[in-house]
Amino acid sequence: MKVSIIGGGGLVGSCAAYALQCGGLVREIALLDVNQELAVGQALDLQHGGPSIADQTIQGGSYEHIPDSDIICITAGLRRKPDESRLDLINRNTDLFVQILRDVKAAGIKSTAIVLVVSNPVDILTYVAAQTLGLPINQVIGLGTQLDTIRFCSLIAEELNAPPTQTKALILGEHGESMVPIWSSATIGGLPLDKFSGWDHGVASKVFTRTRGSGAEVIKRKGGAGFAVGIAIRDCIDAIALDRRCILPVSSVQDGCYGIRDVALSVPTVVGRTGVMRRIELDLWPKEIQGIRASGTALRSTLSAVMPRVGSL
Repeated sequence: MKVSIIGGGGLVGSCAAYALQCGGLVREIALLDVNQELAVGQALDLQHGGPSIADQTIQGGSYEHIPDSDIICITAGLRRKPDESRLDLINRNTDLFVQILRDVKAAGIKSTAIVLVVSNPVDILTYVAAQTLGLPINQVIGLGTQLDTIRFCSLIAEELNAPPTQTKALILGEHGESMVPIWSSATIGGLPLDKFSGWDHGVASKVFTRTRGSGAEVIKRKGGAGFAVGIAIRDCIDAIALDRRCILPVSSVQDGCYGIRDVALSVPTVVGRTGVMRRIELDLWPKEIQGIRASGTALRSTLSAVMPRVGSL
């Protein structure tokens, strides 16, 4: 299986490539970037570590890698400023993203390829990709709240001094300001959080507030997120490459889950080799369902302004 990472010269793309290399998940990794020299340099650096990790082919270059790619991961985009919401990026990133989609189509994308959108605002751009690439809609996936979810779990575990791998919780809805914490199913080792000493509403509120601001916090402290995003991307590609059919909170164009249609956002989604295999409506608290629907409303209002622009590009 071959994965091409568009934006592979940058922080997110190179971290995703490194995560894929360490996991030994795919046979070929191609790093594509407008700065081809940087992409080739990143690929060479990764290649040098190969003998200690996995038998893979790692290359740098451009769109010549698209025709035989099984998964195309788009990470290219302008960085979010510390005080800027992800949705504020839409006017700055739409033109760039649409040009990338055109270049992908012109290069000749496989009919069975899966496109994984990482660029922000990811829900908006996932919808744009699904509407313009000409692929079956289930083959276009956005990273969505997978990153928010692992951030959320890490912060819950830190607060309760619990094992992160045994901490299970979800963020659904928008990858942005209207994201929704799903407290109704959050557990550690299968036990509800209120079974743990020190857990209360105030702590829960603090943890979620920090989760929602985690992206901005990382940007402020080090200039941009990379490692955790790379791991989140690996989680999605792992599910596709190995046809694991695991449930992930990824973004896709909705067709009725929780009463939401014609907008891309994150709900519990079974992900396998063909992309989105089905969506699952968990039994949630009423306020959680309301929150997910509010995310859909917020994103739809943005789409109504964006799609005419996309059509004119």
